[in-house]
Amino acid sequence: MLGERYFAARERLSELLGDIGALAAETGSDLARSLPPAGFGHGLGQPFLFVVCGEVNAGKSTFLNGLFGHDLCRVNRLPETKKVIYYRYGESPREVAATGWLVEHYQPLAWLRDFNLVDTPGTNAPGNTWQPQLDGLLAGVELICVVFPASNPWGAATWNFVSRLSEAELTRAVFILQQIDQHATADISVILGHLRDLSLKRIGSVPPIFAVAAKLACEAKRSVPAAAAMLAASGYPALEEFISLKVCSSPSRLTILKNSWAQAAAALRSVDEQIDGLTRGIHANGDLLETIEREIDGMREHFLSRLPRHLTGVAEVFQSESVGVAKLLGKRLGALRSVWRLFVGDRTGQEMEAVIIARLQATVEAVAQTDGAEVADACRNHWDEVAARVRQALGVDLGDAVQLDDTLAVARRRFVQRLGRAASQGIGNLNVRHQLGKDLLRRNVALKSFTFTTLWLLTAGATCGAWALPWGAAVFCGLSAVFGIAGLLIARLTRRSLIAEFHERLLDTCGAYASTLRADYEEALRIVFQDYADSLAAIRRHLASEKRALEPRQRRWNELFLTLKAIEQDL
Repeated sequence: MLGERYFAARERLSELLGDIGALAAETGSDLARSLPPAGFGHGLGQPFLFVVCGEVNAGKSTFLNGLFGHDLCRVNRLPETKKVIYYRYGESPREVAATGWLVEHYQPLAWLRDFNLVDTPGTNAPGNTWQPQLDGLLAGVELICVVFPASNPWGAATWNFVSRLSEAELTRAVFILQQIDQHATADISVILGHLRDLSLKRIGSVPPIFAVAAKLACEAKRSVPAAAAMLAASGYPALEEFISLKVCSSPSRLTILKNSWAQAAAALRSVDEQIDGLTRGIHANGDLLETIEREIDGMREHFLSRLPRHLTGVAEVFQSESVGVAKLLGKRLGALRSVWRLFVGDRTGQEMEAVIIARLQATVEAVAQTDGAEVADACRNHWDEVAARVRQALGVDLGDAVQLDDTLAVARRRFVQRLGRAASQGIGNLNVRHQLGKDLLRRNVALKSFTFTTLWLLTAGATCGAWALPWGAAVFCGLSAVFGIAGLLIARLTRRSLIAEFHERLLDTCGAYASTLRADYEEALRIVFQDYADSLAAIRRHLASEKRALEPRQRRWNELFLTLKAIEQDL
């Protein structure tokens, strides 16, 4: 392909500019500072334009067809080109009469994106009105191909056309000696010498001259595979190498490439700055989230700092309740009740424990209700303040306040229930019932012995009375009375000791009960604030979404930067 190295670099740079523009749009980068008003790659896609001039039937159209290996121009022995024809790329074939002397032909040929061609009528064609009009077009032409037929390279009309070219236009001119396949090799060398001499005389310099056979080039390029020997004989390889060098070394094109590269580098720096800004924003938002989480931890610590006062109150309630429970135990340990339970069973230990649990559970749940309400109010006030900060910093709405109230209500209920269970389990773990049960068992064994002995002696006395043995009845009834009175004394004495020991034991377990309750209180409070922290999940989701979106963009920036450096090496 003609100018392949230049067009490959241009294509890579064009793709890079497009990718940078897409990444800039995704990241919200402002490229106004790094781009000229015309935008990215201004002039980068401009096709290489050259014009072909020469006499009628000099082989201009065939020359163009041979150059690109495609029947672009119509060829005929009669003059075929009657107007200036401008060949350009188009999605579909069409012909547009731009002016009275210029016709634009559009063809869906990929190489027309890179090369635009201008085919002219013969310089010696009758009614030659197009030449003055061509002067304006020649200012933008990068290569002027003047075609001379090998049969008559001295045509006056063509040399007059060459003589009118400006000095700048002559630097872009190249002479093409066409149809060399119709002459001997020795004759071609002589003709080339005449061309050089005549050029020195007419314009004072000798442009590059290439001797070619366009028909051979067309046949060689149409062959499958291409006929390399025929193509070499056509003389086109040297011409194509010259045109490629012309394309690749064009100062204006290299300037556009370098300017476009500089624009790409500046735009990529702008995108990098934007990505850095987004990264700093994510870090700042992460810091904001950490600050909020520390505030939540601070709120939890504040409520935990009040726990000793609550535990002191619970201890005082425990002590006062132990006095009341001890009095209730005293009533249950009365002599008659104690004897009665010898026959119906003794559940005093379970009943005392149930009384303690009920009273302390009610007290702890009342404290939990108050603390739960205060925690919920503190979380709601904090949430209102945090919502405003998050909305301003992140543009994120934390959600519905009603949903937060429902979450806090559930958390508060679980808080109260957990502490209520902790109060109940704490008493059970102290083994109050177990130790009281053992003491009551020993007392009941002793009372049972005296009671049954008294009843046995009383039965014996009654039996003696029935058998008319007065002395026996008196003895046994007297002994029965002694054992009965002794049992009552023992019941009274053990009652006092049991009550004192039970009360003292309750007081001794007060500290252990408070410690057990403290651990449960801390855990319950942690769960409440964890539920509240979970209600701020919108911030976490937003940060995670930003990170997920930024990571591939950062990778794409790195890839674009490496591509930019590779293109820099090519340039």
